[in-house]
Amino acid sequence: MSGAKYVLITCHANADFDAFAAMLAARHLYENSVLFFPGTQERGLQKIYTDLNASDYCFIEASNVAWEKIDRLVLVDTRQRGRVRHVAQLLDKPDVRIEAWDHHPNSPDDIAIDLLHVAQVGAVTSLLIQKLRDAGIFLDSDEATLLGLGIYSDTGSFTYSSTTGEDFQAASWLLSQGMDVNRINDMASHELTSLHIHALNSLLESACTYTFNNVQVVLADAPMDHYLGDFAGLAQKMMEMEKFSVFFAIGLMGDRIQVVARSRNSAVNVGNICLSLGGGGHAYAASASIRNMTLQEVRDAILRCLYEQVNPGKTAREYMSSPVIGIETGSAIRDADALMLHYGIKTLIIFNKGTRNCAGFLDTHIATRAIAHGLGDSEVDEYMQRHVLLLSPEATLRDLTAVIVGTRQRLAPIVEGGDVVGVVTRTDLINVFANEPGWDPGQTNRTGKERNVGKYMQDRLPQETRAILQLVGSLGNKLRLPVYVVGGFVRDLLLNQPNLDIDLVVEGNGIALARALAGELNGRVREHQKFLTSVVIFRNAAGAETRIDVATARLEYYEYPAALPTVELSSIKMDLFRRDFSINALAVRLDNPYFGRLVDFFGGQRDIKDKTIRALNTLSFVEDPTRCLRAVLFEQRYKFKIGVGTEKLIKNALGLNLMDRLSASRLFYEYKHICDEAEPLVCFTRLNEIGVLQALAPQFALNPKKILLLRRITEMLAWYRLLYFDEIPQAWLLYFFGLNVNLTYSEANYGYSRLGLPKTKKKEILRQHEQTRAVYSKLENWQRQDDAGAAKVSLLCEMLYPISLECVLYLMAFTENSGLQKNLSRYITQWRREKPDIGGMDLHNMGLAQGPIFGRILKTVLNAKLDGEAVSRESQLELADELAHVLYLRLQQ
Repeated sequence: MSGAKYVLITCHANADFDAFAAMLAARHLYENSVLFFPGTQERGLQKIYTDLNASDYCFIEASNVAWEKIDRLVLVDTRQRGRVRHVAQLLDKPDVRIEAWDHHPNSPDDIAIDLLHVAQVGAVTSLLIQKLRDAGIFLDSDEATLLGLGIYSDTGSFTYSSTTGEDFQAASWLLSQGMDVNRINDMASHELTSLHIHALNSLLESACTYTFNNVQVVLADAPMDHYLGDFAGLAQKMMEMEKFSVFFAIGLMGDRIQVVARSRNSAVNVGNICLSLGGGGHAYAASASIRNMTLQEVRDAILRCLYEQVNPGKTAREYMSSPVIGIETGSAIRDADALMLHYGIKTLIIFNKGTRNCAGFLDTHIATRAIAHGLGDSEVDEYMQRHVLLLSPEATLRDLTAVIVGTRQRLAPIVEGGDVVGVVTRTDLINVFANEPGWDPGQTNRTGKERNVGKYMQDRLPQETRAILQLVGSLGNKLRLPVYVVGGFVRDLLLNQPNLDIDLVVEGNGIALARALAGELNGRVREHQKFLTSVVIFRNAAGAETRIDVATARLEYYEYPAALPTVELSSIKMDLFRRDFSINALAVRLDNPYFGRLVDFFGGQRDIKDKTIRALNTLSFVEDPTRCLRAVLFEQRYKFKIGVGTEKLIKNALGLNLMDRLSASRLFYEYKHICDEAEPLVCFTRLNEIGVLQALAPQFALNPKKILLLRRITEMLAWYRLLYFDEIPQAWLLYFFGLNVNLTYSEANYGYSRLGLPKTKKKEILRQHEQTRAVYSKLENWQRQDDAGAAKVSLLCEMLYPISLECVLYLMAFTENSGLQKNLSRYITQWRREKPDIGGMDLHNMGLAQGPIFGRILKTVLNAKLDGEAVSRESQLELADELAHVLYLRLQQ
């Protein structure tokens, strides 16, 4: 084959048994051919390929392919461009003829084929065997068995609805060629490892059933750190065990998600659904490998496609809201804002003056900000969104989704004859899906199993907290409002960690519940009417001021729209989806008879069990980059691990320089929380590892010396806390000094700004930073004198009095001189607290008139006491008398 042209036979990437068998069969139909196997993740097929003698079957490695000598490319079991990237350089060469053997339906990604062999058979190998049989080609027993394995695998041992008579005929012919059915059974069996069993348990636990037009569809997911081979076999095993009609197994494998879909119901074409996810397959069996989407986004996309499949034909006219609420150009922003508040809408259509034509739209966030800047009387024309995609009343649900979800436009104006006759909002899309017939609105647990955590609440919460939650539940009943405790409180309840910060979400009028709760607790309410949120402020049993946040869950709006078409239950899901991580997207219902019912839409329980931090959507860190810090804080606090996909999202956000857009107050809030952790150093180390510290400021990057300093700061803080003094040092300030060690004033100033530290304290803190740098060399000189027995304690105190407690603790951590560290500790514990044993009354009794002279004498006496020169009260009185006499003589002169 050295100089001749030859035929290259290959199949799709991540080959299955049928594709492999079809390659073996095809080589008999093409002279001068070689086989290029693109690899597989199925362990059984990997073993078969490894055990084969490659030369006997004309297999060739990629490094040995002479691409310029190929004049014909034969594809088996696919014709999609995206699935044969390993031969991409041949697909558009005019001198290469392309043939394909396939049994899949047409797709938009299909390659232009010169000769196509296609048939609706269960296995593409069956199609090729027809040609082998007609050509009078004979096989040995080994090869007949391998081809039979392909047919058995893709027809589910002839149990799939796609199985045809041709598949049986092909198997019959292979039997005549010596096919060994017992060997096929051995090769096709899936040996379950401990990892497979763990994944199967995850699938069983997470299985959730949805009903579309009386068709039951089951979705289940399993998180894994790395790729798991034979996931398709695992999905098939579960399908057979549970007798599902339609099943989607979703495997979160590192930074990708693998979807395996099976359907026994002709109403659901899983091939089309997987095609929309970037994969492909048949109506009854399909798969997709997905990157750059989170687990929840994949679930939402599948559910959206399912809804569209079983609800064809409806148009925008049936979905739209009418009549349209709007305002004309030339109107004041203040009036537009009032109109939105009155009708409870988030976006307002702007009409051209005197018409019903759409000029644009204005959203409430822009209006609020404009009013805050004193622009309430400006015209809406100046700040409205002008570029608006319009749709006709005949637009489909897919069209609506493309505009509202795909382009993130807040609503879709429906236009007929130039006039806006209706609008479809995100809320309308939510209602479309929420009102799907057969969808169980009572299902609040992803697992499909009810879980009540009332026993946890009884055993793990203080009596006062339990009483408040029960009171909230009874008020919910009285007001007929579903009410939930949500977020970190629930997370820590499951983790058995103390957390008494109660956050409530009410489906309905949250402010009404807040007012009723404040009345029962003899407290008061701080309300934010526009956003329907409030804070209940009251005194607890110990007399301490306590706050409970109460929010109203609403359906109108969410910043991330891609999930909207799959909101199936109620507004509590939307509220939870806004949260940062799955472990924080948990809720417990409080009103009876549901008290204690756990609500978990996003797999938070499982992630707690697996000790995983997982973001809820791919835009999570783009929308709020402070979540990068929070992810690390939770990871280190609970000894969890940030998921591979979530860590990739963090690094993507850092690559977009989103840290530069953070508001100072929010960044300081997260930084302060990290500094208040029991082990801030592990957080800083992890932030450095991911690149967050460097993204904030390159000067924050850690090195071994800085890490040692931060560790010693932690030790100094722990030591000080054991002293139980009233004065509490601000940990964030010590760590600021540590992160900015040995930096100049201007560099420290930059670091201060980047961490969002309080502007009101900036001047003083930077002054202290400079003072600390300056005083250190003097302290070293003092210590050398002390080592020689010539230092005075009063001089040390004189140097340290002007600087804060935080600075002294920092100096204790910074110094490597054990003697100096010991003296600094004595300053904190003893010397800075020393006072003279005499006072102003003693000086008055000496006949001195009160004035500045009192302070000078008492200071000198204190220094003498510190230096061991006037330890007793008597010696101090004697010294004071001498000082008074000297000062008196000076005044006489």
